Amino acid sequence: MTKLGKIAQAVAAAVTVTASFAVFAAPASADSDGPSREAVSGPVFVQSDNEGGNTIVAYDRAGDGSLIQRGIYATGGRGGKLEGAVVDNLASQSSLTYDSAHRLLYAVNAGSDTVTVFAVRGDHLIRRQILSSGGDFPVSVAVHGNRVYVLNALNGGTLQGYLNVAGFLVRVPSWHRSLNLDATATPQFTHTPGQVGFTPDGRKLVVTTKAGGNSFEVFSVGGLGISAKAVITPAPEAVPFGFSFDRTGQLVVTEAGRNAVATYRVNRDSHITKIDEKATGQAATCWVATVGNYIYAANAGSGTLTGLQGSRDGSLTSLGTTRTGAGTVDVAASSDGRFLYAQTGVTGSVDSFRVNADGSLTQVGSVVVPNAVGGEGIVAL
Repeated sequence: MTKLGKIAQAVAAAVTVTASFAVFAAPASADSDGPSREAVSGPVFVQSDNEGGNTIVAYDRAGDGSLIQRGIYATGGRGGKLEGAVVDNLASQSSLTYDSAHRLLYAVNAGSDTVTVFAVRGDHLIRRQILSSGGDFPVSVAVHGNRVYVLNALNGGTLQGYLNVAGFLVRVPSWHRSLNLDATATPQFTHTPGQVGFTPDGRKLVVTTKAGGNSFEVFSVGGLGISAKAVITPAPEAVPFGFSFDRTGQLVVTEAGRNAVATYRVNRDSHITKIDEKATGQAATCWVATVGNYIYAANAGSGTLTGLQGSRDGSLTSLGTTRTGAGTVDVAASSDGRFLYAQTGVTGSVDSFRVNADGSLTQVGSVVVPNAVGGEGIVAL
């Protein structure tokens, strides 16, 4: 069996092997007994990616970090599912992205080839726009300043850029780029691109290609948009999937092919240099979030989160593994760094964890997100 076949098998096994460990609770009322549930600033938004009608579910974060459902908002588009996907329909990271400068939330509608723009007002959303994604099957959104780029997964992968004008996105036709991946490669969920994101300084736009290219494609960002062509850095057999940036600006990447987390330096010439790599010992390591010096990777095939500690030089130290519900997918940390939220695709739930001083995690609750089995996309403010 090939390595990609083993990845697919591991993800599928999550449904039957890790489901027995999942414990899910319905949202408690605001006046329930137990730990303080006084709402604090910073809601959590979760995307259902439902193929019948995509929605964003809004939650308040209680004082103990648990979630209280407040509202459900239709995106006006449909969710989608890639061929071969088991617990994560989109097989991507950053399908739901928050623009803090403009207080906007961007959601992909993969089944409709559109992007929905919401204005964020506390835990309330106001639907402002529904735009063409400029390609086929949008899966990831990146924002920096007034620029927004959408990654489309199918037909070889494309990027489409937008300019924020007075709080509304305007599509810029010349900001369209093709990734030129093999559009016929299967299964789709392992051979489509995984994420698009800006470097912290906004000077580079990074795309992971997963098994479709086993590479990073990096575009330089200038006054007229991004460079015509990407600088490609191969990552043989790594299957680079999701990424984040640590507080020093180093790239932190999940490598699904090796079930590992790696740190990279993005060089001025747009090439990428690996600094360190640590195996998780888990299956289908695909999503990642950073909380200060701590890094948390989601392992879809094991139903776990792997914790690591990063350092200024990019080296990694393993901290251990924390069990979640079955099919761990996208993860997000609260803006104050106190809590971590993990979507679990088998039942479409979100597990809530307190981040302890030593980087360990303590579960504080779990909620089932309406109509979100296989859903991906979470933002914590």
